[in-house]
Amino acid sequence: MNKGLINNNFGQVRISGEVIAMYAGLQAVECFGIVGMAAINMRDGLVRLLKRDSLSKGISVNIIDNKVSIDFHVIVSYGVSIMAVSDNLMTSVKYKVEKFSGMQVDKINVFVEGVRVID
Repeated sequence: MNKGLINNNFGQVRISGEVIAMYAGLQAVECFGIVGMAAINMRDGLVRLLKRDSLSKGISVNIIDNKVSIDFHVIVSYGVSIMAVSDNLMTSVKYKVEKFSGMQVDKINVFVEGVRVID
């Protein structure tokens, strides 16, 4: 199941994993040190930076029992602390996705796929 189901007095609200992925991606690129989401070409192993309208392709969302787990494939800025950037990304996205969706974020995994020099 890749949809969150929330019941209220008026009925049910279903939230698609794609919606969570897009929102999480928009929040992630606002974090210091994140250049953007990465797409990996499995055939030749190349990593490319995704454009803003394709952010969700670098994110995998799984929703089970209204608990969300998110995998980010990111490219970070050269010279930043990967641990500090990852901690900031996890904390910020967890808070914002929970506030946005009303569902608990159970796990966030960050896969650093590349480093870019930013002017």
